[in-house]
Amino acid sequence: MYMTAKQAAEKWGISDRRVRILCSEGKIPGVTREGRGWRIPADAKKPEDGRFKTAESLLAMIDRKKIELDSRRPLTEGEAERFAEEFVVEYTYNSNAIEGNTLTLRETDMVLRGLTIAQKPLKDHMEAVGHKEAFDFVQDLVKNRAPLSESIIKQIHYLVLADKKDDRGVYRRVPVRIMGAKQEPVQPYLIQPKMEQLLESYRNSTEHIIPRIAKFHIEFEGIHPFIDGNGRTGRLLVNLELMKNGYPPIDIKFTDRIVYYNAFDEYYVKHNLDAMEKLFAGYVNVRLDSYLAMLGN
Repeated sequence: MYMTAKQAAEKWGISDRRVRILCSEGKIPGVTREGRGWRIPADAKKPEDGRFKTAESLLAMIDRKKIELDSRRPLTEGEAERFAEEFVVEYTYNSNAIEGNTLTLRETDMVLRGLTIAQKPLKDHMEAVGHKEAFDFVQDLVKNRAPLSESIIKQIHYLVLADKKDDRGVYRRVPVRIMGAKQEPVQPYLIQPKMEQLLESYRNSTEHIIPRIAKFHIEFEGIHPFIDGNGRTGRLLVNLELMKNGYPPIDIKFTDRIVYYNAFDEYYVKHNLDAMEKLFAGYVNVRLDSYLAMLGN
């Protein structure tokens, strides 16, 4: 007795595309090719999904490293300042560059020191300073253990959008499109209820913080609540929640922007969170290694 890829997909609760991939990779014993389709033994067992096993093992590794970092806490004032100084310039540069800011890493550092870069737009200067102020605010929120809310999201956005005073900290009132994205942002009248629903879902989740914040980030960007500054605000929210949970903040590199964009498409087209979770987990893992190395681990 045999079953088709579609029948196996229904039986195992996965997509028939995933079943065909498993067949082609030889992961299902006894499977044979029949024309363009596959004949799968009716008693075949669903193969273990190595993709998720890898993600789980990475999360376990991350949590072991976090336990080691926790054993070194509290950090001295000097240690905390060193970590923050080495992070904030690159983070500001990368997060703004993803959104089209033209300042180089060195120029971003100079602007944050109070200098003006000739031939560069005032807007780019304001974005750098605004992002730094928003991150400083996030660090204060972490110290106060402030719960995530619409009010906090709007306050962070207010600081981020330094160059558009009328749009700061307010939900957009017009429809928008994200060029090249697979997901169309919600209509303005749906922003408030969608944000409330997203925050409630996030608060009620018992998942590990990394997949939980990865899903929140994707859905926040999908709602696209503000006219501009959604990406920078969204990445600050990721770091707010990571730091509140004892993890170091992450800096998604401008050079990884295609991988980052593709992770959104994976979720909205294939309902697959794994790509964003893997991206976030990889960055957290590297940051933990950096912290432990600087502390002399």
